[in-house]
Amino acid sequence: MLGTPEAQAILAHHPIVDLHADTLMWARWLNYDLHAAHKPPLPRGAIGGHVDLPRMREGGMGAQFFGLVSLPLFDGLRGMARAVHEQIDALDQAILRDPKSLRLVKTADEIEACNRDGAIAALLGIEGAHTLEGDLNNVAAFARRGVRYIGLLHFTSNEAGFPAYGRGRRDSTGLTAWGRALVERCEAEQVIVDLAHINRQGFLDACEMAKKPLIVSHTGVLGAFEHWRNIDDEQLRAVANKGGCVGVIFCPAFVGGDGLQPIVKHLKHIIDVVGEEGAAIGSDWDGFIVPTAQLKDPTGLPLLVDALVQSGMSEKTIGKILRGNIMRVLSD
Repeated sequence: MLGTPEAQAILAHHPIVDLHADTLMWARWLNYDLHAAHKPPLPRGAIGGHVDLPRMREGGMGAQFFGLVSLPLFDGLRGMARAVHEQIDALDQAILRDPKSLRLVKTADEIEACNRDGAIAALLGIEGAHTLEGDLNNVAAFARRGVRYIGLLHFTSNEAGFPAYGRGRRDSTGLTAWGRALVERCEAEQVIVDLAHINRQGFLDACEMAKKPLIVSHTGVLGAFEHWRNIDDEQLRAVANKGGCVGVIFCPAFVGGDGLQPIVKHLKHIIDVVGEEGAAIGSDWDGFIVPTAQLKDPTGLPLLVDALVQSGMSEKTIGKILRGNIMRVLSD
């Protein structure tokens, strides 16, 4: 196991909950086996092959939010909702193979139970409301299958609004009336609203109307590095003011360089702006990224913990980043 004994001890007390990995996309397309230990097949760990149960255990993880991806250009004919149901089916099959090692959960208490029993907790989050195919009733349908968050946008505009980058980008236009109704429906169904990928105006509109905590599952922050993908301090405060948290991505292109220090810099900026209750981990593993070299898979997570310790953070603060803040949102 990588990392110092101190990092390993911290992880034993605070097993990581990662807010976003797209692994089930590969399970659907290529029958990627969550139970087998893999190595990323491409140089620098590019694109995928990042997450599986053996490496999650070795890296000190307790739970993984699996992003559910549908691509309008590829999945539109067969149905975007169908594409997501097929990814949930793939997870269900993986759980049936060994229910003692992997469980689908929805609550913080269920994550705690998994950790006590030695199982990895799996949670689900939809990446982009185009998956709903214009039907708000699909929120309840997906919630029944275990979906815990819905991202309003991905890389294309949809009925809810417009992306920060991608097809249909429109920076000055915020949430549509349907998008506002979607936020209300998510809150009614106990589904968290995820603000990754949405344009700034839509982001702030959602925060203004929200009555429950929101998250940004995977992003960087502009105060640490200038990039279109990253969010500014006003957006950080808007999420924090509603009791939410922001997951920092493991992609050097978005955090401003390879290595652990850029990730630490983004986490520290969030803490400096909104306090230690606002920061979390949102790797974006298996999501077509080239990840930070030391974090090409979960086995490198103890190295990140060591870097946080070396930056001067206390175990209490690190525990909130690794786990505590998203557990609070799930409880709220």
